[in-house]
Order: sequence, then C-alpha cells, then structure tokens
Amino acid sequence: MRSLESGEWGPGDAIPSESELAVRFGVSQGTVRKAIDEMAAENLLLRRQGKGTFVATHSDPRSFFRFLRLAPNEGERQPSQSIPLECWRAKAGVDVARILGLEPGAPIIILRRLLKFGAEPVVFDEIYLPGELFQDLSLDVLKAGEKSLYSLFESRYGVRMIRADERLRAVSADRVSADLLCVPEGSPLLLVERVTFTYGNKPVEWRRGFYSTQNCHYHNELG
Repeated sequence: MRSLESGEWGPGDAIPSESELAVRFGVSQGTVRKAIDEMAAENLLLRRQGKGTFVATHSDPRSFFRFLRLAPNEGERQPSQSIPLECWRAKAGVDVARILGLEPGAPIIILRRLLKFGAEPVVFDEIYLPGELFQDLSLDVLKAGEKSLYSLFESRYGVRMIRADERLRAVSADRVSADLLCVPEGSPLLLVERVTFTYGNKPVEWRRGFYSTQNCHYHNELG
C-alpha cells in the first residue's frame, strides 16, 4: 500500500511478481498473495490472467460504473456523456471544511456537471474539491478533459479515488435541478451525498448528486 500511496507504482502500472515482492519485503509468497488478494478485493489492484497484476486505474472503462450505481429500468445502459456546466473557486464554509478536513476559509473548487445516458439527463452533480490538489482546474480543463471526472483527476492531478461513503435520501426537484433534468419542479429525485477518499483515508471530494429516477434506478449488489 505504501508503494501505491507514494506513487512508486502508478495507475495502470504492473507491479513486481509475488516472488520478487516476497524477497523485497522479507515475507513468504503466501503472505504476499494474501495481501494482493485483499487489495484486489478493494479495487486497488487488478489481476490479468497470464499478464500479471496491475495498479487499478480510472481510465479502464470497466471502472466507470464502480462509483455510479445508476442503471436503466429496462434495456442496456446508453452511452454516457459528462457535460461540465460551471467551475469556480471559493473559500470553504464550515460544512465543506469539516467534510474535507480543511480549515474554514481554505481554498476550494466547486463544479457542477450534468450526466446524460444517451439524450436523457440523469444526474446533476455539485462537487466540492480541495483547491490545493486541483490548482488549475477550470471549466476549460473540464471541457477538454477525459470522459470520466475521476480519470481526469487521476491523470492530470495524481489524485486517485479509491473508496467512497454515500448517503441517500429522497428530495423534491427545485427549479434549477428540474430544468437541468427535464422534470417538473417538485418531482421526486434521489439525492446521493458522497464523500470520496484517496490513499491514507484522506477525503478529497464531497459530491451532491441529484438523480432522476424516471427511467433509472439506484442499483447496488451486496454480498
């Protein structure tokens, strides 16, 4: 884990073989294998049959829906499109500072984006980020960036999102979210509040996502 956190092995890199790691750390191959299995279960590493073990990366299309638990009520998911709407700098208020582990008044970045499946808008996100980690992030950078926000954060800023805590509750669409999601004002929406962490259990994102569930549902497979 320390080698991942320090950046010795970056996203997408192959890690040394189990025998090499055993020698390096002075432990048995069984101990190394168990550690790798645990990190693979936590989506930190990815085993590829016949190729080795690699550091997981958000640029892998298979990782896209790890943090997006929205599925269509019928049929297959349509191609997704992330549309940046706004991005500006601000000072952390009490709530944002507490959630992101910052001092009140510390620089933060706030961005808003719309996520579509096909032509249908399904999620309106408001995202708060520590300013010191994303110093040149702007609307132009977002518009020119990669398909996945987390892939952009990983490749441009070296910030890898490895786990998240979410809270869900039902809310009514206000005028802004109703207009963006093309639903009547007052319609039921699912509010998904997420705090996302990088290595060292450091919070690096607070996200408030308003989900339209007209044709989709929140899906999480347990066990």
